[in-house]
Amino acid sequence: MPEAAHLIDRELSWLSFNERVLEMAEDSSIPILERVRFLTIFASNLDEFYMVRVASVLGKLESNPHLVNSAGYTAAELIAAISERAKELTLRHANLFKKKIVPELKGHDIEIIRWDDLSDDERNHVSRIFSDRIFPVLTPLAVDPSHPFPYISGLSLNLAVIVKNPKSSEEYFARVKVPPILSRLVSVSPAANSKRFLLLEDLIAIHLQELFPGMLIQDHYTFRITRNQDIELEDEDTEDLLDSLEQELARRRFGPPVRLEIEEGIDKHLLDKLCQELDINPANVLSLPAPLDLTDLTKIADLDLPKLKYPAFRSRTASALSEVDSEEPDLFFAAIRQGEILLHHPYESFTSSVVQFLQHAAQDPHVLAIKQTLYRTSGDSPIIEALIEAAEAGKQVLAVIEIRARFDEQANVRWARKLEAAGVHVVYGLMGLKTHAKLSLVVRDESQGLRLYCHIGTGNYNPKTARFYEDLGILSADTVLTEDLTKLFNQLSGFAPHSTYSRLLVAPRTLRTGLLEKIENEIVNAKAGKPAGIQMKLNSLLDEEFVEALYAASNAGVKVDLVVRGICAIRPGIAGLSENIRVRSILGRFLEHSRIYHFVNGGDDEYWIGSSDLMHRNLDRRVESLVRIERPAHKSSLQELIDLSISDETASWHQEADSWKRITTDKSGEPLQDLQGIYVKRYRKARP
Repeated sequence: MPEAAHLIDRELSWLSFNERVLEMAEDSSIPILERVRFLTIFASNLDEFYMVRVASVLGKLESNPHLVNSAGYTAAELIAAISERAKELTLRHANLFKKKIVPELKGHDIEIIRWDDLSDDERNHVSRIFSDRIFPVLTPLAVDPSHPFPYISGLSLNLAVIVKNPKSSEEYFARVKVPPILSRLVSVSPAANSKRFLLLEDLIAIHLQELFPGMLIQDHYTFRITRNQDIELEDEDTEDLLDSLEQELARRRFGPPVRLEIEEGIDKHLLDKLCQELDINPANVLSLPAPLDLTDLTKIADLDLPKLKYPAFRSRTASALSEVDSEEPDLFFAAIRQGEILLHHPYESFTSSVVQFLQHAAQDPHVLAIKQTLYRTSGDSPIIEALIEAAEAGKQVLAVIEIRARFDEQANVRWARKLEAAGVHVVYGLMGLKTHAKLSLVVRDESQGLRLYCHIGTGNYNPKTARFYEDLGILSADTVLTEDLTKLFNQLSGFAPHSTYSRLLVAPRTLRTGLLEKIENEIVNAKAGKPAGIQMKLNSLLDEEFVEALYAASNAGVKVDLVVRGICAIRPGIAGLSENIRVRSILGRFLEHSRIYHFVNGGDDEYWIGSSDLMHRNLDRRVESLVRIERPAHKSSLQELIDLSISDETASWHQEADSWKRITTDKSGEPLQDLQGIYVKRYRKARP
């Protein structure tokens, strides 16, 4: 670690986060199928990390190799540190699966087995499957003077095969792609409830002779590459953002390789050939025990075996909406008029609140207009359908769609086209900025005149992820707030760059300065002997200006409590720098995703919730929003969530200067309370 740095590097901090995910998979107190799911999450996370973050560092290695980042690393030093750490975690992940998870699954009659372990009947069964459904799909690709080395698509699983001509004794390389369109886990029995599986690549491998008749199969190994899939569009040079993005998506699949995963024991000559043909640095080669790519274990995690999963939990309708007739828009909107409604998902239903809000707006003849931001949504989104229904009914509908939402670009392009075809006014936000704010605004014609209603949240308008993402939101008819949202939507769809807001902080104009002013105010109050304190719950804290501001607050005697799920650049507990800063992290069955900012403010506590983390991209390159919470009861609810999150009686990870430590038991060895378990129990009890 560089000596001078008092910031933790972004990429290394992210790897620490993924290690926490891995520790969930290692936790034997968690039901086995949930541990399998954490294994898949770890693997999927690491794929994305290489596709985007490592690709970015490799780009800096080429463009500016001597530049030292804020954490004290050159690109070469950082790549070396990433490679070492990633290899360590990946091997740990692979060994966990092989040595712990597989045996435990077998204890529940769930088996991932090899060909040698199959009975004769099972071999006959899977061989018929191979002949009927797999063999016709396969395309073996030879490499010789007349056949160049084939293109290898990113994240595809492949067999590298060495074949020998028995007449000439010459050896050749061939590649067989494991078809991603087919199930990776092949049931070895025709029984519908079979829980014994053979990996698809193993089934292909045992039948390689059928693909290369007349040749001798000398050896075979599985391999997988990861390509650079980051997308950078220069809005200023783009006449049509949608068309340009579609072209860039087509190009993305041909990004340069950034990682090669190879089955351990591979012939060195073959490995050298792969590295040469793929133009990949040996430092970015991971040699792992088979099987590669554990993301496909989702099929195991999804098995219908409730006893091997977390106890079932169904969210309940928010109490303020629980007595409202779901068929009556008037009653739903009246409930919002009674007072702002704070929502806490997934404990409170997203469908019976936010989705219902938009469906009522679409169907209610009194509603004149709907304005909506969309960053990510589900494939069969009822929200999209509601917007289409509203537009077809003649209502004014505006959809601000972020078509550059990473890895959801293609889906969002499809939604944009579909909405436009239905008559929705579709815009793509502001030039050079991604729109990440979670906003909805409804204009309704009522007896007293036009009244506006809104929703502001911390999570995406995605009913599927809302079932396992922890998020907050408010439904409101507050005229001050709805006026703020009117201004903001006008800014997003037209020209209103200098709008001012009363209850909102909006990036990139006012959010950074607003929060920094509030931190400075806590410093001033602490020095004056007034009540002072800062508490934040967020996903990532990386921005250097905020790290320095929180260090300054700590030095002024301000107690700073941070609950950070993912990346955290702060080094807590360092004398003369951060001794008043504590950092906790919580992972569980739900993805902690809400953002809360609490400032003691001399005793007049302020609470803000919204879409923004403290990262440069959120603060300066996105449209983000935070809303100030007004109702005392809602402030109390947020404070309780923070208090439980930072409590020494709650299981969590504690960040030390250079590492994270998981604390799950008290000094006497008794289990600490589970934050999410507390809320699950509370809302399950409260169910009518």
